[in-house]
Amino acid sequence: MLGFFWALIVGFIVGAIAKFIMPGRDPGGFIVTILLGVFGAELATFLGRAIGWYRGDQTARFVGSVVGAIIILAAYRFYLSRRGRPAGPGGGPRFS
Repeated sequence: MLGFFWALIVGFIVGAIAKFIMPGRDPGGFIVTILLGVFGAELATFLGRAIGWYRGDQTARFVGSVVGAIIILAAYRFYLSRRGRPAGPGGGPRFS
């Protein structure tokens, strides 16, 4: 149970650092920041194992978690910017 709370605390710190490094308007508050940090750590662990930086029993360290959170934040902002474009010519396909 203590590990769960530790993951939430570290997730908040990692998410806050990622938002600090990439300033901008992001919806969400405390919970979204925690989720950003936790999912950033998971992404960094997955990518590190796929590349061969980490063994199967290792997880991403702090800096890797921040990089993972930045990747997720950048993807989220890219998705929001694409979502705001109108459908049709120049804005993507229009289905009727």
